[in-house]
Amino acid sequence: MIQGRLIGPENVAMIRDWLAAHPGSNRTRLSRHLCEAWNWRNQAGRLKDMACRSLLLKLQARGQIELPPRQVGPVNGLRNRRVVELVHDPSPIQGPLQALRPVQVAPLAEGSADAASFRFLLQRYHYLGHRNCVGENLKYLARDRQDRPLACLLFGSAAWRAAVRDRWIGWNSQERGRHLCLLTNNTRFLILPWVRVPRLASHLLGQVAARLSADWQRKYGHPIYLVETFVEQERFEATCYQAAGWVRAGLTTGRTRNDEGHQARAAIKSIYLKALRADAQRRLAS
Repeated sequence: MIQGRLIGPENVAMIRDWLAAHPGSNRTRLSRHLCEAWNWRNQAGRLKDMACRSLLLKLQARGQIELPPRQVGPVNGLRNRRVVELVHDPSPIQGPLQALRPVQVAPLAEGSADAASFRFLLQRYHYLGHRNCVGENLKYLARDRQDRPLACLLFGSAAWRAAVRDRWIGWNSQERGRHLCLLTNNTRFLILPWVRVPRLASHLLGQVAARLSADWQRKYGHPIYLVETFVEQERFEATCYQAAGWVRAGLTTGRTRNDEGHQARAAIKSIYLKALRADAQRRLAS
């Protein structure tokens, strides 16, 4: 099972045959050919090209295929390091939440000025920075009644496997493969460092939770039933998630997405979950 697809010997043979028949071709053409041959699309009908490229790299890492060499160097690293300096006002924003309301939270359009601000602010002020987004994702930039930026929230692909989350849902590997797209991960949440407003973080989490599924439906053609986030225990107490009604399901094992062994390779994190429907567990385990 790779990238949510069951890959058998016939699939590997198909890829090898295509590579032999197209010796001068490239990886992009191969991934698009496979997506079309397998009718591998998201629920909005778009080819799952990036998922297919990850699948091909994993097959190569396991010695199953030999991909053609890259024709150009990877650009994601450059994108992640290249941050255009944007003029912004770090004047302190303090006081009661009521003084900022109504707080505006809406998904950002790719290529917009707000999307550029979002990328800059996360890269500059979030301790993890901001990497190029792959796959389905939504970005939110929160502003106060005076249109001043307050916070950035990023939602992307859910973890392929998380034991305590999977037990909480009650699904097996087949159900997870079918329904993982109905989950999203809050991969970044940044209250800008000059903003000191009690209860703002939980207020924003509540606002986004109320609209996230509908926003996802409009962009990708399917809803979201459950949101997850992983919180570093030694760095954060996750008070805002608790106040916003998220449930602590347990701890990660410390293994990473690409871990082939059984040794802990990452910091142990608390897993928090937020169901967006009362029947989320039943729908995900069906």
